[in-house]
Amino acid sequence: MQPEIRYAKSGDIHVAYVVAGDGPVDIVCAPGWVSNVGLLLENPLTARFYNRLAQFSRLIIFDKRGTGLSDKPGRMPTLEERMDDLRAVMDHAGSESAYIFGMSEGGSMSMLFAATYPKKARGLILFGSFAKREWSEDYPWAPTPQQRQKFYDKVENHWHEDMDISTIAPSIASDPAQARFFAQYMRLSASPSAALELAKMNTGIDVRDVLGCISVPTLVLHRTHDGDAHVDEGRWIASQIPDAKFVELPGVDHIPYAGDMDTILDLVEEFVTGSPPQQVDRVLSTVLITDIVGSTRIAAEFGDRKWRSLLETHNDIVARSVQRHRGRLIKLTGDGMLATFDGPGRAIRCGHDISELVNQLGLNIRGGIHTGEIELIGKDVGGISVHIASRITDQAPAGGIFVSQTVKDLSSGSGVSFEDLGARELAGVPGNWRIYSTRSN
Repeated sequence: MQPEIRYAKSGDIHVAYVVAGDGPVDIVCAPGWVSNVGLLLENPLTARFYNRLAQFSRLIIFDKRGTGLSDKPGRMPTLEERMDDLRAVMDHAGSESAYIFGMSEGGSMSMLFAATYPKKARGLILFGSFAKREWSEDYPWAPTPQQRQKFYDKVENHWHEDMDISTIAPSIASDPAQARFFAQYMRLSASPSAALELAKMNTGIDVRDVLGCISVPTLVLHRTHDGDAHVDEGRWIASQIPDAKFVELPGVDHIPYAGDMDTILDLVEEFVTGSPPQQVDRVLSTVLITDIVGSTRIAAEFGDRKWRSLLETHNDIVARSVQRHRGRLIKLTGDGMLATFDGPGRAIRCGHDISELVNQLGLNIRGGIHTGEIELIGKDVGGISVHIASRITDQAPAGGIFVSQTVKDLSSGSGVSFEDLGARELAGVPGNWRIYSTRSN
């Protein structure tokens, strides 16, 4: 197949994608580290893999911003911007819902997307994916900082050389034609600096806390001796996603189109042709709660008429700021508000925006933010994540926007600075919660 290159507009960015096949269901492939849809089908291995997918689906493949044929902004994208790009591609391609197929690093964004937009994600397929990219005691399968630094040095100093594919595709590493192709493919997918910055950003990604919020049918595939992402990562990810199916495959290759690709394709075909759409009333969301500090005292000092006028101005600022940052204003609470967002970076910036604007009125607000699963109750929302955001708000001082560890972990590359305030008890919420103060740069 030689599909035409199309472009979807995501904000100011043009995202390149191709569509192939006319099957009954849509599959959107979220690429790994870097990609180039213009070259992807020129290699017999990759062409065979994607041609087979297109035989039983309408296949959509895209280059994330900063890579391949998509626009290259001055900085690397955040996870929420990558989700924006995926939504923009689906909308432009006329796809109301699709199976999201995340490979390697593309799996992290796919997991977050499936949890956040379950109506757009008909199902989730993961291959060779990971939830975290830097070692910790509670996630011992990821590379150590020293291993990541060695990888950075290799990207920065040897990007011009034929690529060593012995880690990602040992079964074809001895084939010089494949080594040359993948070296050329990588170089035409990203510049050395872009590849390096993207690798560093990926190191900061941690989506562990969202796995329990994924409610769509999920298939996790992982090869036993994958040298880039340990099979125990795939097994653990599947154990954290409700009702996910885990299949361990024999083999050593990290990329799906090396080694036995037919078994992978058979499993994917069975999964997407036999899973019905799922009704959803619980989704992953970022909750922002703010309140006016000292509102009772101010109301008493100003009197009812002046206080009502001031509160109306505050409410107008809140509504406009939430809209500007693409959130959903759930409700005003008399001296505060509750809003939800599809990304933590927008929630943080919205909180600081509101704080700065109402400060010009002589008011101070404080805010709390948490990302987690929420319940959709008509036009309202509920659930433990809302309570956590509320309790974090109680911890914040005047002018402060405090966030949970989950928000911080999901905000890699967002341009927000975090200060660790340590673990704290939140009233009515079990356990200790690590809290961070924020500053928008």
